[in-house]
Amino acid sequence: MSEYQYYEFQAVDRPLTEKEKQELRSHSTRARITPTSFVNDYSWGGFKGDEDKWMEKYFDAFLYLANWGTHILKLRFPCGLLDPKTVQMYCPGEGAFAYEKNGKVILTFLSEEEEGDEWTEGDGLLSSLISVRAEIAAGDLRGLYLGWLLCVQNGELDEEEIEPPVPPGLGQLSASLESLNEFLRIDPHLLQVAAQGSQIIEDTAPGKEEVLKWVGRLPSGEKDDILARLIAGKAPSLTTELFRRFIKESRKGDREIAEKSQGRTVGELLHAAEERAEEQRRLTARKAAEEKAKRDREAVMARVKYLQEIAGREPRVWKQVEDLIATKHPKNYDQAVKLLLDLQELAANKGRVDEFKSKLGTLRAAEARKPSFLKRLGKARL
Repeated sequence: MSEYQYYEFQAVDRPLTEKEKQELRSHSTRARITPTSFVNDYSWGGFKGDEDKWMEKYFDAFLYLANWGTHILKLRFPCGLLDPKTVQMYCPGEGAFAYEKNGKVILTFLSEEEEGDEWTEGDGLLSSLISVRAEIAAGDLRGLYLGWLLCVQNGELDEEEIEPPVPPGLGQLSASLESLNEFLRIDPHLLQVAAQGSQIIEDTAPGKEEVLKWVGRLPSGEKDDILARLIAGKAPSLTTELFRRFIKESRKGDREIAEKSQGRTVGELLHAAEERAEEQRRLTARKAAEEKAKRDREAVMARVKYLQEIAGREPRVWKQVEDLIATKHPKNYDQAVKLLLDLQELAANKGRVDEFKSKLGTLRAAEARKPSFLKRLGKARL
């Protein structure tokens, strides 16, 4: 089997400098390098850099894909946008984990498929996942919860361990979160069971009046500082910071309900997911049996209709059999045998089996010098 490895890094908060691009080029002469990305794939050899060090120094997102089944996604956040303690609560295993370095939190999702042998092209995948970073940075914890589910699925957590607070909207994943769920290959039954403990969210976008009311409560000096930082361009994540603060201060109710909800154990989730999967298997098997029974009924009806159609023209069918045999072509022999089987079934339905046997005996005698045809008759038990 050929080898395929795909590496893609993306810079989101700031573009790469020329010096940094030259540093990256020293690691690969064939990689596609732009002010915001580094992309390369390998069918032999391998990546000569260090993904974690590159994330610490250059990039905000990284995707790795290998055709033996390994999927990796790394996302970098300023510590002000992602609390390391929160990450640790949701991402405590090998499938999802994080570390802090130089004021940044680097989050890693790792999915290993033991069977492997897949060939998914990496181009475009990171683009479908990159919005997860912005969603998590804005306070949406569904991406982190998917990482926790991955750890559960991998058997990395004790069955008595209690799940972290279930974020709202787990049953209403965004397009990017759907892509993350697919990329991590989380069992759909496990996700469906987990989503049962999640509140439905109607609309997360704040209205203008709601925002104005919140802004009106801010001290004037703080507003001046925010505008100065915005105009100076010294805080690329300022919009996200403000949105997180707005959600935290104006929508405490939803968060408190989620935090106070009774968490389920890992064992309860796994057991419920298995029950759901078993029920799905039963429904699938029952549907398949019903569809087969329907096809069988339709086949019987079609057969009855066909026999009724030839019932009034038996002499012509016998003549057709003789004409097919006379051609001495193997395919026509097969068609002649098929018609004889039809005539046999029709004779059995009418109680005229002896008449059929007599005509068949006469036909055998007349075609005794055609061993290939006689062999087909024997194979058809005629």
